[in-house]
Amino acid sequence: MALKRIGKQTIKLQMPPVITAYAAVGGKMEAQGPLANSFDFLSEDSYFGAKSWESAESSMLRKCFDIAVSKAGIEAASIDYIFSGDLLNQCVGSEFAVKDSGIPLFGLYGACSTMAESLSLAAMAIDGGFAEKVCAMTSSHFCSAERQFRMPLAYGGQRTPTAQWTATAAGALILGCEGSNLYVTNITTGKIIDAGICDAANMGSAMAHSALETILTHLSETGRDPMYYDMIVTGDLGSVGHDILLDLAFENGYDLSSVCTDCGMMIFDSEKQDVHAGGSGCGCSAAVLAGYLLPRLKNGELKRILFAATGALMSPTTSMQGQSILGICHAVSIEAEKPC
Repeated sequence: MALKRIGKQTIKLQMPPVITAYAAVGGKMEAQGPLANSFDFLSEDSYFGAKSWESAESSMLRKCFDIAVSKAGIEAASIDYIFSGDLLNQCVGSEFAVKDSGIPLFGLYGACSTMAESLSLAAMAIDGGFAEKVCAMTSSHFCSAERQFRMPLAYGGQRTPTAQWTATAAGALILGCEGSNLYVTNITTGKIIDAGICDAANMGSAMAHSALETILTHLSETGRDPMYYDMIVTGDLGSVGHDILLDLAFENGYDLSSVCTDCGMMIFDSEKQDVHAGGSGCGCSAAVLAGYLLPRLKNGELKRILFAATGALMSPTTSMQGQSILGICHAVSIEAEKPC
C-alpha cells in the first residue's frame, strides 16, 4: 500500500474527497453580525424550539445537518458515518442531535478545532476506501458554554478585554467521492501545545502557539509558501490570539499578515457588537467555513485555503485545579481545482 504521509504530521490524500454540500445555522447574535447573509438559517431566539440551552444546541445542530443533507440532494440513510463533537460534557450535543438518524457516529472533542478534526477524519475515511458519503459537523452555544465552563449567565460576571464570545452556531459538511470542485487535498494534524496560560478568559493566547506549530509544520512538510494559499484561516484565536500568532510567525521568518485571518474576527463586528476579542466556540469556525468560505471557493473567488481551526482544550475540572489550558490546531487544505 502506498504511503500517504508526507511528513510526521501531514498526509496527502491520493484520491481527494470532495465537499458536495454545506450548511451553516446561527442565532440572534450571529444574525446581527457581518456574515449574517451567509447563514442558511438564523434563529430569532437562543432556544431553537427547545426547553433548555443544552437541548437547543442539539436542535440547532440537527437542523444544520438536515439542511446540508437536503442541499446535497441525498437521503440521510445513504451517509456512512457522521463525525461530530461539541463543547458539552461527553459531546451530548452531537449525540442527541443524531440519535434518531440511524447513522453510525464518531463522537469527537477538539474544542474549537473540532470542525477541522471532523473534516480531517471524514476525508481520510473516504480516501481510505472506508466510506462513500460522510458528514462532518459541529456546534457551540453561547449560553450552554458559559454555564459549563465559566459562570452562569444570571451571575452577571464581568468579561475581561481578552474574553471571546462563544458563537451560537453550527456547521455541517457532506463529503463524497465526486460531484463537486471543492477538494480536500492535505491534512496536517496538530500536537498538544502547552503555552502555560491558565486564564479561561484568554483562550486566544492559549491557542496561538498551537496555531503556529501546525501552520509552520504544514508549510514545511508540504514545501509550500504561505502565498500558495489565498487565505490561511485560523479559528478561533480572536484578535488577541491572532496578533500573537502573527508576531510568533514573524519571529520564525514568516510574514503571514497579508494572508492570515481568523474566523473569530470575521463572524462578529467588534465595533458594533460587545464581543471583546471576537468570536469562539466550535460553531464559529464551522459556520464561517460552511457559510462564507466554501461558497467563495465554489464560485471561483478563492482557489485555495488552509483551514486551521484551533482549540483550547479546557476542562472545568482541570481549570478548577489550576492547570493550564492546552492548545491544539488541525489544518486542512481545501482547493477548488483537483491537484495533478
